[in-house]
Amino acid sequence: MLDQVAIHLTAAILGIMVFFSFVIAPITFTVLDEENARKFIRKIFPFYYNVNLALSTLIASIYFFQKNISFNFYLILFVAILFFVSCYILMPLINKYRDNNQDKKFKYLHFTSVVFNFIQMIILIFLLIY
Repeated sequence: MLDQVAIHLTAAILGIMVFFSFVIAPITFTVLDEENARKFIRKIFPFYYNVNLALSTLIASIYFFQKNISFNFYLILFVAILFFVSCYILMPLINKYRDNNQDKKFKYLHFTSVVFNFIQMIILIFLLIY
């Protein structure tokens, strides 16, 4: 039963990520002016990261308490760690560099966060397929 919960939560994270990455973020910058888009993104990103961090931590906990310390456990734990790093390390730096017009650093860290996001999605797809 808990295995099914873990699978459904994994699918939920993937769905949230796909919807956010391919619908919310792009539409925000086409509908809102730059100042309001920036405000909106800065408010929603912490929520996005923390919800996904909580869900991925819950999945890792399910594996742990079932004594299922398998490859899947380590993959979902890695996904959770990337959400933590993105929320509490990358995002504050990205905002700081954007605010200080340090475009090169901003672009590098923003690209890093995008790569993290795609790595997480690939891992989640792998977890759902295998």
